[in-house]
Amino acid sequence: MDSTLAALVRQHDPDRFLTVLFSPPSKRDALLALYAFNHELARAREVASEPTLALIRLQWWREVVEGAVRHHVVATPLLAAIAAGLLSPADLLALVDAREIEAEPRIETLDDWRGYVLAGAGGLSVAAARALNADEPEAARAPGAAYGVAGLLRSWRLSAARRRCLVPADLLAEHDLSIEAAMAAPDSPAALAALSRLAAEGRALLRQGDAVPLRGEAIAAVLPAVFARRDLARWPRAAPPRRGLGDRLAVVVAGMRGRL
Repeated sequence: MDSTLAALVRQHDPDRFLTVLFSPPSKRDALLALYAFNHELARAREVASEPTLALIRLQWWREVVEGAVRHHVVATPLLAAIAAGLLSPADLLALVDAREIEAEPRIETLDDWRGYVLAGAGGLSVAAARALNADEPEAARAPGAAYGVAGLLRSWRLSAARRRCLVPADLLAEHDLSIEAAMAAPDSPAALAALSRLAAEGRALLRQGDAVPLRGEAIAAVLPAVFARRDLARWPRAAPPRRGLGDRLAVVVAGMRGRL
């Protein structure tokens, strides 16, 4: 296992790092490169002072996927995984495209939001499932998207404090909220009611994933859904700052059993 990539993913995406341990050793570096790449895409908006700079960072990664040689701790192993046929450039470019909405001032509609989570977190799980030779990689999209929904809910209060909102504007408007009002009072009954609608969307995605389960080594691609199920069951209680032992053990049991 690439120690540099492992350290990066373990620090910035500890949930998915744990799931990598249930993949075949020969596939772990590719999955680590995939998840490190996803972290870099997420950082594009976080570290940019304005949306245009975020789009420039995303374009940089798009060029890497298309073959531009860049000396970077993530770009080099990512290109190696592409060259080995473990990661699909089409899957990776779709992830870059999905992140572009984060550079916008807001997500306008619930349909736009659904497309974002299905293409982003959902597409990430599809790419992982393809790397793991799943018979039906697309079966990983719904459970992967559910984890994305749970992540949005877990980070809601922190995101609001940072003046970032990925809750669709039309959903907030149904509860007589503007984006600014929701961020100013993230625990208000109206804001929590709007987010509870997103939690329901996440639970529906989990049920879709249960209908077409993945088995064998491909289970590692959808193990984040175990975290999602537990997070969505807790909502709207505040998420603990760190994962508890119960969350991690639930993933370990699912990984050892080879099914969610």
